[in-house]
Amino acid sequence: MIAGTRSHDIAADLADFTTTPRLLMIAAFALVIGVVSAYVALGLLTLIGFFTNLFFFQRISTALVTPEGHTLGPWVILVPVAGALVIGGMARYGSERIRGHGIPEAIEAILINGSRLDPKVAVLKPLSSAISIGSGGPFGAEGPIIMTGGAVGSLIAQFFHLTSAERKTLLVAGAAAGMSATFAAPLAAVLLAVELLLFEWKPRSFIPVALASAMAAAMRRYIIGVGPLFVVPAHPALIGPQGLLGCVLAGLLAGALSALLTQAVYASEDAFQHLPIHWMWWPAIGGLVIGIGGWIFPQALGVGYDVIGDLLKGDAGGPMILGVLIVKSVIWSVSLGSGTSGGVLAPLLMMGGALGGVEAWFLPAEGLGFWPLVSMGAILGGTMRSPLTGVVFALELTHDLNMVLPLLVAVTVAYGFTVLTLRRSILTEKIARRGYHLSREYAVDPLEILFVREVMRTSIVALPVDAAYDTLSHSLHGDSSRRRQRLYPVIGHDQELVGVVTRNELQAVADTAPDDGVAPLAAILETRPIVAYPDESLRVVVYRMAETGLTRFPVLDRVHRRLIGMIALTDLLKARGLNLEAEQRRERVLGARIVLPFGGKRRERAPQR
Repeated sequence: MIAGTRSHDIAADLADFTTTPRLLMIAAFALVIGVVSAYVALGLLTLIGFFTNLFFFQRISTALVTPEGHTLGPWVILVPVAGALVIGGMARYGSERIRGHGIPEAIEAILINGSRLDPKVAVLKPLSSAISIGSGGPFGAEGPIIMTGGAVGSLIAQFFHLTSAERKTLLVAGAAAGMSATFAAPLAAVLLAVELLLFEWKPRSFIPVALASAMAAAMRRYIIGVGPLFVVPAHPALIGPQGLLGCVLAGLLAGALSALLTQAVYASEDAFQHLPIHWMWWPAIGGLVIGIGGWIFPQALGVGYDVIGDLLKGDAGGPMILGVLIVKSVIWSVSLGSGTSGGVLAPLLMMGGALGGVEAWFLPAEGLGFWPLVSMGAILGGTMRSPLTGVVFALELTHDLNMVLPLLVAVTVAYGFTVLTLRRSILTEKIARRGYHLSREYAVDPLEILFVREVMRTSIVALPVDAAYDTLSHSLHGDSSRRRQRLYPVIGHDQELVGVVTRNELQAVADTAPDDGVAPLAAILETRPIVAYPDESLRVVVYRMAETGLTRFPVLDRVHRRLIGMIALTDLLKARGLNLEAEQRRERVLGARIVLPFGGKRRERAPQR
């Protein structure tokens, strides 16, 4: 009866989640951030429209227009250069954090800077991005809005007494809300946050981020408009074997293009690093490349939402498809490597759509825009290393649910291709070049699922509270295994723990004491030791060691408070060892039985381990 009751008590102490009621307060902050981020997205889109009209048409307007219809002729080459000069000055004299496409900077702020972002970033990043895109930069608005929304969330968090983990949640909530409001893609924004920014899967972070994204998407309906962003022709619900094999090929091609684009961006960055001029002038050189490319192929300038729409509707001809695939890729990789400000999602969608346009020439006909849409999702998932985001983002942009299966196949293949061929993604490569390493793999920590009772040592030396001096001497100078013990539990007559004493303290007493009599353990005893219990997970023990600075605990039975073992920091390595064995040890669990002619049987020998 006692054992059954005790089992029930232990089960009651173990919970699936560590979330506390503080989640409600963080969620309330996230809702506010969602509203603010929606207006920030509107402001960024307005700025892009303003600068596009100013640079290319010399008029004051905030309407979103494409630079393609300009009448500047060859003078258009100087427009991106002018914008880049402004951005270079803003980066040097304002904040260097505005350089790049925003997501690596957000990741770095989360992992290294305690989720703190400079208030200047919240102002300079959208302004510099709007100037960059408005002057013809081949970028999207999503990277800057992710950085800006994250800055808003971080600033709100910094005004209150919050932990670093809570600041991270609000920073990511702002980033997801900004993307949700920009693209009317709330679910994809949450998945992007989970796959790229949160570095955890816990209710304490997921719930606020999801609420912020949902609130921003709801606000968008009233201040920007409803989705989908791109209207596509209807596609068939049933894709045959040839179509699915085509999706596999599309995934492989998208993975190859993802790898090529990633390498091109960082090859460009390496080339700029060797220039004998200050980095503030690099964007101007990138702007010159943009200008020349835009003069040759005007559709490559700006965000290119209209070109993406044409690709998805099947209205793009061969010259446009090849122009996007070649010119857009070159000017995007060079300008991004130069350190200017702008996002990567829209250019990736555009180049993926062009790749799909080429594939439509030789893959099975599945409807207008089918292969561009498949390749858009695939190149996004492969380049960003965010496969779920790639699938859902394509679906939310088009509202074409019939594309779930083709997208899942192509995106997964592209993701697998880049994982096997590239050590780092376009996002983590930049972080690695700044001296940090970031793993994108997540798994259950073995310390979560192993308990103290599985790794504790039971063969230990425990001293009675009335130990004699010769007992101390024998304990200290016994065999080699005992010599390794650094902490000695002191127990009473009923095996209950009285306290602990360290080896050094015992050595001092033994060296200065007579050879007979009772050792004065009470004088050196720590009577309120930190302990562990056999039913605790090793994660709890590791946290307790980190909080106290101690690396050895007595293990007590919860009911009777009796000593049953010891656990040390080295014992926790057993959990890692078990995990390593599960990863590397190969064995056949089920043997094969071979039936011979004429009723004979031969059983395969048991596998050797």
